[in-house]
Amino acid sequence: MRLLLVEDDHRLALSIAAGLSEEGFTVDLEADGPPGLAALQRHPYDACVLDINLPTPTCDGIAVLATARAMGCTVPILLLTARDAVPDRVRGLNEGADDYLVKPFAFAELLARLRSILRRGTPQRRSSLSCGAFVLDLVHREVRVGDQRIDLTQKQLTLLEYLFLHRGQIVTRSMLWSGVWGYSFDPGTNVVDAHIAQLRRRIEAAGHRCPIETVRGLGYRVGTPQPCGLPALPSGDEHGR
Repeated sequence: MRLLLVEDDHRLALSIAAGLSEEGFTVDLEADGPPGLAALQRHPYDACVLDINLPTPTCDGIAVLATARAMGCTVPILLLTARDAVPDRVRGLNEGADDYLVKPFAFAELLARLRSILRRGTPQRRSSLSCGAFVLDLVHREVRVGDQRIDLTQKQLTLLEYLFLHRGQIVTRSMLWSGVWGYSFDPGTNVVDAHIAQLRRRIEAAGHRCPIETVRGLGYRVGTPQPCGLPALPSGDEHGR
């Protein structure tokens, strides 16, 4: 499972990430509210561990939580706080937190609470995604158009899953590079474009028009644009490609 940890205490963040990695989780780290919120917008995380006290006063953990929920984000969120006052805990829960943990805490308790909110969220996970006639079966890891199964590699399926999850949105190369491959974007690489081209060829070879649209200078999109009032995602990494 892939988790997001938003914590500005570098030593604590590394300690938590190391412990969770040993338990089999993949952990992305962010140290402040704005990049944490952007990460929640970009990636379909299984859960988020979010510190309340973050460096940007106008975008602390509560603000990230409230904005994420207003965006329709359903990722289970566990709040970390050094504040032991009841009003702070109540405010976090009222804004949509799934649970909270007061610092200092034992790692075993963090792990137990995290697994608890993950169990609660499991029944709500989707079993399939669709775009037009294309149906991506997330359980059996296959794509079908009607009764026809299109033969794709696991990486191509993950790439298509990410695009379907962001249906109607422009998805930049950096979002795909981070969300599908798990790396920071390298503007000199053409890996994303090469995989998109291969995916298109596979779909077209099966006799179907590929639903992936190239948005010149920005990235890719599947489905029609969806109007919304969400904060704009940063996209300054594309260099007009």
